[in-house]
Amino acid sequence: MDSLPPNPVPAAYQGGSASVPDWLNKGDNAWQMISATLVGLQSVPGLVILYGSIVKKKWAVNSAFMALYAFAAVVICWVAWAYKMSFGDKLLPFWGKAGPALGQKFLIKQAALPETTQFYDNGLLWMGWAGFNGGDPYSANIDSSMAVLNTNICAATSLLVWTWLDVIFFKKPSVIGAVQGMITGLVCITPGAGLVQGWAAIIMGILSGSVPWFTMMIVHKRWTLIQKIDDTLGVFHTHAVAGLLGGVLTGVFAEPELCALFLPVTNSRGGVYGGSGGIQILKQLVGGAFIIGWNLVVTSIICVVINLVIPLRMSEEQLLIGDDAVHGEEAYALWGDGEKYDSTKHRDITEEVSVERTSTGATQVV
Repeated sequence: MDSLPPNPVPAAYQGGSASVPDWLNKGDNAWQMISATLVGLQSVPGLVILYGSIVKKKWAVNSAFMALYAFAAVVICWVAWAYKMSFGDKLLPFWGKAGPALGQKFLIKQAALPETTQFYDNGLLWMGWAGFNGGDPYSANIDSSMAVLNTNICAATSLLVWTWLDVIFFKKPSVIGAVQGMITGLVCITPGAGLVQGWAAIIMGILSGSVPWFTMMIVHKRWTLIQKIDDTLGVFHTHAVAGLLGGVLTGVFAEPELCALFLPVTNSRGGVYGGSGGIQILKQLVGGAFIIGWNLVVTSIICVVINLVIPLRMSEEQLLIGDDAVHGEEAYALWGDGEKYDSTKHRDITEEVSVERTSTGATQVV
């Protein structure tokens, strides 16, 4: 009998070795790394491009730069203390013991599911969200598949509904409006991505494309108090309203069998499935109220501390000028914006002769 050929995989990478311990599921680990990468792409370049493109030209550099350096700062905060606040030893019911996650002995050990109770509770952005929700179960399984599918269903439905409302009431579709609808759909489905059925994801998409649209396009324009909030990109509507809506709807539509696949709490179910479902809706409302209160207190403390170092708001002069005043740079630095061509300011390196031209609008031909 012929002997088996030698294993072509180096010994260091075979199962049972130090680099591939018996407890490590390489498929689940690969999916977690892919999910983390997708979430990273969601921020850089996803949010960098998104925020830099939907603000006024004079704030494009600043908005893109804030998304970029915020991502870098969060990575350092995460490994320095925040990871263990989420996944470390329990300190409070919703808070782990802070500490660095940087040492070799810690990093190569088997990770544990969090002891803290928070576990229970534009195209790059959209695709990145698949890693955001699909990576939540910590493994490549049925629940992660459902989460990715429902994420796409809800986001697509919400985008279409927002666009239809723009056409119905304002007589024209808006690209920025479609992006806002996509975001509200992604935010809304996140609490229940792996817990609801596909038809429920469509209903959540319809509501996430209409309720935040109503608060942004109707209520915001008629309520003087909310107009005083410095919220240029409408985050209150796309995240606060859509997020609370998603949390409540999860309590309505969470399917018992899917809950059993993901949640360690037995007999979890949404309101439409009877039994204890009504209690779950109440729990979702209480949880939402707690998060609102927590954010108000903690964010206010953070803002006060930051204000001790740098002003929270730029001077009126800087606000008037924009990127050039803050960074000494300007986005899309082409001649145009209604001005006449001036060879001393807008010199074309391919031409030596001054030519009288006028801007042609959005195309801004150079």
